[in-house]
Amino acid sequence: MNKKILFTSIITLTIGLFLGWLIFKRDNEQGNKHSHLQENKDEEVIWTCSMHPQIRQKEKGICPICNMDLIPLDVNSDNENTLTIPENVIPLMDIQTSVVGNKASSSQGLILSGKITIDETATSSIVSHIPGRIEKLYIGFEGEMVAKGQRIASIYSPLLITAQKDLLEAYKMKSSNPKLYEATVNKLKFWKITDKQIETILQQQTVRQSFDIYADHSGIISKKYVSVGDHLKEGGLIFELQNINKLWVEFDVYEYDLSKVKIGDLIEFITPSLPDMFFTGKINFIDPIIHPETRTTKVRLEIINRDLQLKPGMFVEGILINPEKQQSEERLVIPKSAVLWTGKRSVVYVKLKNRKIPSFEYREIVLGKRFGDFYEVTEGLSAGDEVVTNGAFVIDAAAQLNNSQSMMNKIVEKQQFGESFPDYRKHITKQLAKQIDTLLHNYFSLKDGFVKEDKKTIKTFAEKIKQQTTSIDLNGIPFKASQDIKSKTEEIHLLSDKILNEKDLNKQRQQFKEISDILYQLLMSTGSKQTVYFKYCPMAFDNEGAYWLSPQKEILNPYFGDKMLHCGNIKKEIK
Repeated sequence: MNKKILFTSIITLTIGLFLGWLIFKRDNEQGNKHSHLQENKDEEVIWTCSMHPQIRQKEKGICPICNMDLIPLDVNSDNENTLTIPENVIPLMDIQTSVVGNKASSSQGLILSGKITIDETATSSIVSHIPGRIEKLYIGFEGEMVAKGQRIASIYSPLLITAQKDLLEAYKMKSSNPKLYEATVNKLKFWKITDKQIETILQQQTVRQSFDIYADHSGIISKKYVSVGDHLKEGGLIFELQNINKLWVEFDVYEYDLSKVKIGDLIEFITPSLPDMFFTGKINFIDPIIHPETRTTKVRLEIINRDLQLKPGMFVEGILINPEKQQSEERLVIPKSAVLWTGKRSVVYVKLKNRKIPSFEYREIVLGKRFGDFYEVTEGLSAGDEVVTNGAFVIDAAAQLNNSQSMMNKIVEKQQFGESFPDYRKHITKQLAKQIDTLLHNYFSLKDGFVKEDKKTIKTFAEKIKQQTTSIDLNGIPFKASQDIKSKTEEIHLLSDKILNEKDLNKQRQQFKEISDILYQLLMSTGSKQTVYFKYCPMAFDNEGAYWLSPQKEILNPYFGDKMLHCGNIKKEIK
């Protein structure tokens, strides 16, 4: 119990010293802030909060979290994305990293995931042909390599002792009764006693108390069945061997993709443990049975395991090579353990190069498809980046305590007009454009319901918006654009549902305000088939202000209705 208390105290002290070091470091950086700012006086000043550095805006003001005055941000200092950790603390935090390997070739074919398995045709068992007791084992553990003819165990058998005595007696009568001698020799050979062992017994004229058992095959011990002192019957299992010089690679293929694969097709694959190596094999078996739960079947290929680099159980990602499209498309993949998720963001920590003190940079990335236990990265990383694969959550927790950017501490910039939005217009399909236009018309009708304070109209068009945002067609849209549009329509769906479940008109207007903000962002990225006016009422919600969208220039305020029908102004015209 005392040791446990001492260990806990040491860990607590270490963490305390670590956090103290971080705070001391950050305070020193803050002390030099103004000298750096003088050097950059001609550059645009960004204002932030000393207690909440995730707050960023372009004009001086107060922090919306703690109401402290904002201070200028030092653009030359290590930014809030970077956390430095002393070398001696890293082992305590169990931080492990790996370098992102070369990008995996996809050859523009069907992407598959699977794993390496044992070749069931290369499995064998070592059994005892002699009933008796195990006196000694020369192979001690599972996973050990065994060669054919290698001595593996020694066994004591009363039957063998009797058989040896019979052999010595028959040997004396060999000339007068050769058949008896031959029968006793064959009995020993039936128990796998070798000619050499029989010859030794006859030469020495002594009865041996134990005999050695030798391996009939080569392979890895995959299962051990006995221990010293165990009694075995004739044919009793001692070891199970697996030859891993040749392995199977099994991939899952969905039912609707089965028409794309056939016996003899080539599959190129990689595994996360060997990210720089590529393997290729031919499909030699397609499982005739569909798994009823996953609606997948397995396709299998055989591969020669040179240098025993591949291990049964490894996850792999593969690509079915299309012989008509041999130009390679590169993909960058990272282990699943490297990724932290928070809402819509995917985050990794990257170890910075050429730093005297280990430094880890918070970085948001965009994920593509998932392949087993790893993900494709479409944005945010490059081959050669050193990513934290174990301990990322601990680093993020330290970043939160240090008020650095983290999963729960995202940089926040004040929303302004003139800000940039991603441009998805060239990717918008005719079907999606039509759906956005319908969504916009339903929104305008909802807005008119708030102007007239007509609860029936509000309910009708909130329901239409809710239903419509469940069936947005994003087929043919690039992954990043589709994810962004999907997240916005999902938010609108949830907000319209809140309007339907809320009876208080002012609270419904609050949800409408949020829908307006999101729909504005959506239109700025996707464009609109008609001219839309973005309007602002500075007095809404106790002078907090609120925006809305309208197809007409005339100001008809949805936040006040008849009370202040014409309060507001046009802030932006979206064409």
